Amino acid sequence: MINLTKIIAAILVLLAIVLGGYAWMLGRQAPPKTATVAAPTPEQAKSPQTITHPIVVAAKPLPAGQAIPADALRVEHLTVNPVGAFQDVATAVGRVPVLDLSEGSPVMENQLVSGLALRVGEGERAVAIKADEIMGVGNKIQPGDFVDVFITLKSDSKDVDRSQARLLLSRKRVLAFGSASVDGLPSKTADKQQQQQVQRNEAARTAVLAVPVDDVNRLTIGDATGRLMLALRNPNDMAEPDPKLFAALPTALQPASIRPGEPRRPPLEGLDRAQAGLTAVDLVTGGKNVANRSALTEARAVSSGTRTPQPGAARGGLQVEVIRGDRSETMSY
Repeated sequence: MINLTKIIAAILVLLAIVLGGYAWMLGRQAPPKTATVAAPTPEQAKSPQTITHPIVVAAKPLPAGQAIPADALRVEHLTVNPVGAFQDVATAVGRVPVLDLSEGSPVMENQLVSGLALRVGEGERAVAIKADEIMGVGNKIQPGDFVDVFITLKSDSKDVDRSQARLLLSRKRVLAFGSASVDGLPSKTADKQQQQQVQRNEAARTAVLAVPVDDVNRLTIGDATGRLMLALRNPNDMAEPDPKLFAALPTALQPASIRPGEPRRPPLEGLDRAQAGLTAVDLVTGGKNVANRSALTEARAVSSGTRTPQPGAARGGLQVEVIRGDRSETMSY
């Protein structure tokens, strides 16, 4: 009995040793990985596909050539941020599209009128005239300057005393001179002094002036019939000639006659004045040859032939030079 008890005790001791060794081996092994799902952080929750940008879009169709009203735009949060898009409605209000924009389409900078046209004020027109170093004050004119436009009208060699020079337009803003412009376009040259040097070296062929629309006729006829000179002036000099001291030039198109009982019409201005036009004769003479217009028409009609002036004809009035082949004759009216 005692031997059986000793055997059972020995077996239990061995079993304890085996279990202890097994437990020690299990303790040395790495713990098994458990599949756990970590909660996403706020930064991870915003994936690139969910990032949005405030973009100005058309709230209704925007026709080309018409200023954009404030109620025609709205801001939407889009997942794309195209280059040239607007983020604020106020920056796009009043701009003019160059093409029709459909509702919901983003308003882009390259879809709107830009450049020199935005520098022209209401009621003005940008007009280019021929330029060179002499008429451009030795190429010292810069965009943004103010100039007076003088005109020189030369008569023929037989009547030099009738040549004249006078102020044609006063205090006109220069929008462009040669390759330089006020439209704010980026230049290829970063150094300002180098830009000015390049402009001086380049021969300017045109000057663009901002001119009221009713004065465009004066400038274009003056450029075609005489020689224009630009006189640079200080921008703080606001002096201009008094128009009340001189009679208004007659127009090429005569206003329609007033019907009985119809109120008197005001003087032509703006586009109406530009539509009425101006003749070269009236520009030269100041409108003093209204009675001689028929004579000028007759001279144009016989320009294909020759006409000899009457002996002792009075000098003065209108003179027209008729050229046929190598023959030239001057007729007085």
